[in-house]
Amino acid sequence: MLKKLFVLMLAIAPLAAVAQELKVAYINTSEVFGQMPELKEVESKLATKQEEIKKTLTAIETEYNKKVEEFKASKETPTAALVADREKQLQQLQERYQAFAQTSETEFQQLRQTLIAPVQEKLQKAIQSVGAEQGFTYIIEAGAAQYIGPKAVDAAPLVKAKLGIK
Repeated sequence: MLKKLFVLMLAIAPLAAVAQELKVAYINTSEVFGQMPELKEVESKLATKQEEIKKTLTAIETEYNKKVEEFKASKETPTAALVADREKQLQQLQERYQAFAQTSETEFQQLRQTLIAPVQEKLQKAIQSVGAEQGFTYIIEAGAAQYIGPKAVDAAPLVKAKLGIK
């Protein structure tokens, strides 16, 4: 029995030594990301693109409404062929609107990802740099941790300093 206890202690001793060497930090990346100065430029470009999309959709919608009013105000007696032609014109405008809306949404999401990716990469590099400079074993996401002990270091101020955020 004593022999087993001795073997167990020999096995646990290195783990205890390693555990004392762990240096853990945490960071709320969403908070830091939201404070990055590059984000303002990204948001501005995205707002401009969103406004362009909105203007085009409004123009198509206005064209559709104008056609509806023209058809209603027409003094002609509508024949079956005329009604079918008008319905076809309105349907084409609706399809154009929907196609543009879908294409625009896809383009907008691609632009968003293209603009945000370098900012995210810059944040990630700053976190890695701080981790290496400070000798952290881990830098974990604060929101993902169920418990953050008192010995864990908040890396956010260090990362913010690295990024030039005040």
